[in-house]
Amino acid sequence: MKNFLLAAMAAAALTSFQAKADEGMWLINDINKALEKKMQERGLKLGANEIYDADAPGATLSDAVVSLGFYCTGSMISEEGLLITNHHCAYADVYAVSTPEHNYLEDGFWATERSKEIPIPGKQVFFLKKVIDVTDEAKDLAMQERKAGRPAGQRRISFLLEKKYKNDTGLEASLSSMWAGEKYYMALYKVYTDLRLVAAPPVSISAFGGDVDNWGWPQQKGDFALYRLYADASGEPAEYSPSNVAYKPEKTLKISTKGYKPGDFTMVIGYPGRTNRYSSGAEVKFMENVDLPVTTSLRGKQAQIIKGWMDRDPEVRLKYSDNFFNLSNVTGEQLGERQCLKRFGVLREKDLKDEELRAWISASPVRVARWGNLLSDMDNEHSLTDSVERQKGIFRETLFRGLIISRTLMRLRNSHLPKQKEAGVIQAGLDETDPRVEKDLLRFAVEEFYKGIDTVFMGSYQKSLLKKYGTDYKAITDTLWDNSIASSPERMKAYSGKEELNSDPLCKWLWEMDMNNFNNHRGELSHRNRIIELQREYKQALYEMNLDKGIPQYPDANSTMRISYGRVSSLEPRDGVILSWRSTTTGILEKYDPQDHDFTLLPRQKALLEAGDWGRFADHTGLMHVDFLSDNDITGGNSGSPVLNADGELIGLAFDGNKESLASEVSYTPLYNKCVNVDIRYVLWLLSKYDMGYILSEIGI
Repeated sequence: MKNFLLAAMAAAALTSFQAKADEGMWLINDINKALEKKMQERGLKLGANEIYDADAPGATLSDAVVSLGFYCTGSMISEEGLLITNHHCAYADVYAVSTPEHNYLEDGFWATERSKEIPIPGKQVFFLKKVIDVTDEAKDLAMQERKAGRPAGQRRISFLLEKKYKNDTGLEASLSSMWAGEKYYMALYKVYTDLRLVAAPPVSISAFGGDVDNWGWPQQKGDFALYRLYADASGEPAEYSPSNVAYKPEKTLKISTKGYKPGDFTMVIGYPGRTNRYSSGAEVKFMENVDLPVTTSLRGKQAQIIKGWMDRDPEVRLKYSDNFFNLSNVTGEQLGERQCLKRFGVLREKDLKDEELRAWISASPVRVARWGNLLSDMDNEHSLTDSVERQKGIFRETLFRGLIISRTLMRLRNSHLPKQKEAGVIQAGLDETDPRVEKDLLRFAVEEFYKGIDTVFMGSYQKSLLKKYGTDYKAITDTLWDNSIASSPERMKAYSGKEELNSDPLCKWLWEMDMNNFNNHRGELSHRNRIIELQREYKQALYEMNLDKGIPQYPDANSTMRISYGRVSSLEPRDGVILSWRSTTTGILEKYDPQDHDFTLLPRQKALLEAGDWGRFADHTGLMHVDFLSDNDITGGNSGSPVLNADGELIGLAFDGNKESLASEVSYTPLYNKCVNVDIRYVLWLLSKYDMGYILSEIGI
């Protein structure tokens, strides 16, 4: 009984930490006194000016955090340009430099000395230098442009202001609209492009558990990768050159090996990509009933087709691993989003907010004049477009992206390349695909296309196949594939030019439709444009209402630098179930299955885990932590973000959310929204065991 009471008290303590979770991805440049106080009440030992202060001398924490092309986040951890992020952020780069002889995805890549680092072309690393409130300037400029009879939309204003600030500062400038144009901020960046791969563990470490564990908990993923950033001799951005030197950052993050415990303060700084938390009930209803059902159903089955072939053939796995990784990740996220929207009653939540907004609008004649019909107009416009939008989704998921090779063929649709270059494009597309996989994907796309799209939107060739073969989708597939240039290298060798593509059955089938088939149908385009306009008005109205009521609010994520704060905490995903706040290497060995690629281990990896020589990186009980949970508010783009303790020291990298948080694009659910992080001590242990001791010395370990 005593042990039971102690366990109950411990569970209650963990739950009390959860109850203090705070929503918000707050602008890094807008940490006001109230927000600073809240963070300090949760445990932060720093002042706001130590996190971001563009006008003060010296560097702050935010100077060590970078955006990787605005799709992931990274951070600087050494005076020699060492940059750490997630492995899944580096996945495409590792894939690109892999070959059948050197499969770095499966075997891992470890540059045991600098001469072995691999240059990665086309990468951009953005250092934020300053954020400026340009709201008045942007609105005045828009007014001037309208008076002059010129376009004054977001694209035009962004072009003009970004050009001005880039010329004035010499920095890359990016204008962001907040709350649908209520506020405008100009972010100024210094951009570096010479990035080289230093370390990327095999997927059996970085992605252990694969799709099975993705978005789940517990996970045991060592999701990290290292790059090194180079600059010219004066430390300025430069294209790749052997003469470049390691970049010396203004600020690096100090790494902590002290660990953490439930209730400890955590802070995430990064570049979250997109949220839509100011969405209306009409938008959420569209997501639940139209958008997500189409994409999750079709993409899920496409992923199954690809995985079936990957499991059968290692060459197919190498060719399709990057495509499958992206497809399965998005599919899992969207499936979880559908489930969470229903489970947590998000539509009901939005409907209640709509009612609150309607009452606020009705209380003022001025507001009634501007927004009196806003909500009813949104419902009406959606009712007129949902059927066509559902078919648009099917079109996108079948013709436009149903096959991997279709991306190559679509690229050539309106090209005017010389014959030799066209042939090169086609050959490259064939080299990165497998005809067996592509024909299976085509068979699925054909059936879903003809089942889901009204003939009124189809072209004459598409209709003729339907008339000839009816529901014999195999026969249609054979006709399209067996006579196409995409079906075999032999047909490719006989390529005669664009005229051949115009008569190629697969190209004809893919090219015969575009979005205009839908947009020109009964005013569809005007209805969609009207919906976009109404959504913009809705967000502005909601912003004004919150402002009027004194409700603190943060803008939707839009790839600008944000900060979120929380605590290390456990998860209660369902009634009566409590999941620990951390996972350990014990779980890796428990899940190990040599017959399942997602749960297999390489011999060296397995031996290291079984030896259990954790050294200084174990916790006080002798366990090696792998991942841990915090309740920081994050979304896509935060991948690779540093997770910092109360002193601003690096304790982990954010890499995932949990299944219960997957409605967070439109709604934050307290107690259920979790951030899944890889423990920096596990990263350091792996580096020590894979002959990367010089890296540990470099970062001061």
